[in-house]
Amino acid sequence: QAQLVESGGGLVQAGGSLRLSCAASGPTFSYRAMGWFRQAPGKEREFVAAVSRSVGSTLYAESAKGRFTISRDNDKNTVYLQMNSLKPEDTGVYYCAAAFPYSPLTGTPSTYNYWGQGTQVTVSS
Repeated sequence: QAQLVESGGGLVQAGGSLRLSCAASGPTFSYRAMGWFRQAPGKEREFVAAVSRSVGSTLYAESAKGRFTISRDNDKNTVYLQMNSLKPEDTGVYYCAAAFPYSPLTGTPSTYNYWGQGTQVTVSS
C-alpha cells in the first residue's frame, strides 16, 4: 500500500516559481510511474506531468511544457515538480499520483491508483 504526501504549495505572484514535493511510502515506489495532476475550482482534474519508473522518460501537458520540470529520486522515494514562470491559470490543487506497477507512462488518471491529498497553489496576477 502506497501513501503519498505533497508539500511545497503556496501563494506566489505571476512569473514566480514553486517546487512541489511528493513523499511516497511503500516498497513499490520504484516500480511505478509518478504523475502530477491539478484541479482548478469548478473544473475537472487535469494532467500536468509524469515521469517513468527509471526517470528515462517524462511526459508533459501542453500547458506545462517549457515551464515545469518533473523529476524523481528513487533513493528518497520522492517526486518533484519544479514550476517556473507561473501564471494565474496555474492556480489549483496539485495532486501527486502513483501509477499501477509497470504501467506505461500516460496522463490518463485511470492508470494511477494512489493519490495524495493535494497541495494548494495560488498564483496572483
